[in-house]
Amino acid sequence: MIRLEMILQDVQTVGLAGHIRPDGDSVGACVGLWNYINDNYPQIQADIWLEQPDSKFSILEGYDKIQQPDGQDRKYDLFISLDAADLKRLGSALPYFENAKKTLCVDHHISNKGFADENVIIPDASSTCEVLFRMMEPEQISRAAATAVYMGIAHDTGVFQYSCTSPDTMRIAAVLMEKGIPYSKILEETFYKKTYLQNQVLGRALLESMLLLDGKCIVSATRKKDMEFFGVGPADLEGIVSQLRLTEGVEVAIYLYEIGNHEYKVSLRSKELVDVSEIASYFGGGGHVRAAGVTMQGTFHDIVNNLTLHIERQLAEQETE
Repeated sequence: MIRLEMILQDVQTVGLAGHIRPDGDSVGACVGLWNYINDNYPQIQADIWLEQPDSKFSILEGYDKIQQPDGQDRKYDLFISLDAADLKRLGSALPYFENAKKTLCVDHHISNKGFADENVIIPDASSTCEVLFRMMEPEQISRAAATAVYMGIAHDTGVFQYSCTSPDTMRIAAVLMEKGIPYSKILEETFYKKTYLQNQVLGRALLESMLLLDGKCIVSATRKKDMEFFGVGPADLEGIVSQLRLTEGVEVAIYLYEIGNHEYKVSLRSKELVDVSEIASYFGGGGHVRAAGVTMQGTFHDIVNNLTLHIERQLAEQETE
């Protein structure tokens, strides 16, 4: 395991970036690492480059340090990719990564093949924030850094309820809680709280959902025109697929939202039997065994038919074992 103190030796400038459409784990890892570097390596200039995250993450100390890539030429001594499964996921921050003298990839996606000079990829970890914690010196983690890292772990584990949560995950969470972090506020403000419009979109998605494969699969979609009607964006749709997955008797939940003409962003969640990362990878996406995503072209019905063929095949294989 590469420790941060090793990788940060003889470094004066560091760039940090997560994936496009940053979620809690991506934001938590970037802000947590920025705080850790700022606290323990004041001689290092660290910059965070992310698409504008949801304002709910503004409770984190260091959120205001997040910058959006501006296309200017920059060359860092070290550039660290956090929670991005491949280079394309870095979006507009990719040129900064490519121009850096040295690169590091920290991730937990099983589909990540390792694209940096140094790679710390632990597919069994609950989150990139958990991987990042293992690279830190626990006694050097401040309350601000601990708050961000805890938030990232909480988001990617569904507040410690998903199957990716391990005893190690809980032990790490305990260490972070001992730093005096406002753990209840973190969960309330960044995970559970929804705006009125977000609740309306969620209600619409639940109302229009359909059960397939004898009730083992549930699917719902949000059209672009509906997003415009409610005045919401992709960030407002977080959590819908997880809510669908909770439906009694359902093994796999599929949630799609339209991003272009016959183009959809697809989120997949499963409970115990289906490896959705395998399905997403087949169509050019990726993720985890129980949570994955992919962008697909076609009509709503074509996409659902293609996905359910793979889901049905895996369910049939499970029944024959």
